[in-house]
Amino acid sequence: MSEGRFLTGSTMGHVVRMTATGAFGITFVFLVDAANLFWIARLGDPTLVAAIGFAFAIQFFSVSSGVGLMIAATAMVSRSIGAGQRQEARVQAGAAMVMAVTFQAIVAMLIVVFRHDLVAMAGATGETARLAARYLAITIPSLLPMAIGLICSGVLRADGHGARAMYITLISGALLMSTDPVLIFWLGWGLDGAAIGLVAFRFALLVLGLWFAARQFDLIALPDASSVRRVLPVYVAVALPAVATQMATPVGNYLLTMVIAPFGDDAVAAWAVVGRLTVVAFGGIFALAASIGGIFGQNFGAGQYDRLRSTYRDALIFCALYTLTAWALLFAATPLVIDWFDLAGQGAVVLRAFTHAGVGAFLFLGALFVSNAAFNALGRPLRSTALNWIKEGVVTLPVALLLAGLVGAPGVIYGQALAGVLVGTFAAVWGWRFVCGLRDVPTVVLDAAPIRPYANPDRYRRR
Repeated sequence: MSEGRFLTGSTMGHVVRMTATGAFGITFVFLVDAANLFWIARLGDPTLVAAIGFAFAIQFFSVSSGVGLMIAATAMVSRSIGAGQRQEARVQAGAAMVMAVTFQAIVAMLIVVFRHDLVAMAGATGETARLAARYLAITIPSLLPMAIGLICSGVLRADGHGARAMYITLISGALLMSTDPVLIFWLGWGLDGAAIGLVAFRFALLVLGLWFAARQFDLIALPDASSVRRVLPVYVAVALPAVATQMATPVGNYLLTMVIAPFGDDAVAAWAVVGRLTVVAFGGIFALAASIGGIFGQNFGAGQYDRLRSTYRDALIFCALYTLTAWALLFAATPLVIDWFDLAGQGAVVLRAFTHAGVGAFLFLGALFVSNAAFNALGRPLRSTALNWIKEGVVTLPVALLLAGLVGAPGVIYGQALAGVLVGTFAAVWGWRFVCGLRDVPTVVLDAAPIRPYANPDRYRRR
């Protein structure tokens, strides 16, 4: 049985390598998404840009749930690999795929049925609301193939194949980038063309994911009913809090969209641009959170607790250096971004608030993401859930409302940033104390059945 890739060697090297491959793939996809918005902006109708902004606030829920399911699969499979149970890891991967598709099918059905109500609640009205609902009707059913692609990507990362996981998103993103101008302009389909391109991208994720994870590396076993039932409690124990954690961010984004909507379509269009800039500029931070789960998981499964501490420390250092670099680049690029996306009035003011001040919050938000990855992989996923919901559901909204009342639309950006600073600082300290408190004790003997990391709390003996 081959040894887990993350059990030896420099932890900083693993963090940088996995994050670099993940960042390149995820940043490219988000760059393509920003290009999608750019082509729509070239049509000269701010209503279309605002419609995508409202649709994104709702679509964010579904995508985040898929990411949560992927994180759960990565944590579960990586622990099995670290413990030397490779066949069990294959079974778990196949069962996770079935459960992820089932869950996303339910999510897709609910969003499609209630799409008009959801866009109205977000603050969209008239033609903007109609276009946003139409965009959702076209794109949301493709959550199912996307769920399979994400699980495949997570399984590849769990086994240390960061480059292959990157290829899945890189090649799929290239497809979307090449088809967007054709669908939006050459065929004249406008917003519908952008939606169809997104659907094609998600089916490409499915095909490439299965090719690399199942065909090339044989990391996924064909699931049957008995294996799904057996893995279900283990997967759900990680997936429920992981999905709940991921859902906090779209809830916060949705609430802030409601706060910024009264300031007009220009402000909402800028908010949509800010969302794209965030994921493009900080793809490395988002990739870090997804990538280091496998490093934590393998070393946890092998009982190497000293490497958990060094991984946590190295990830925090990486976050700080990455954020300072991205902040400088965004500050310098502000005039170009305003021109590219035809932002004016309130829109330009909102964007400057983000690139000049709001970006700095990622010095602390990065620490929140690192602590999330640690808690999820090390058996305390509810802590991640609590941290994210405190930030998005308790702190961000009242602070954003207060500052929006004082300084207008930019107050939404400032409120979001301040909440990130407060909760991120607390999360960094809490996560570090938890990782440092784990003792180097022998790993529990694992059953032939799925790993049950939460069934024995004595495993987490403290100093």
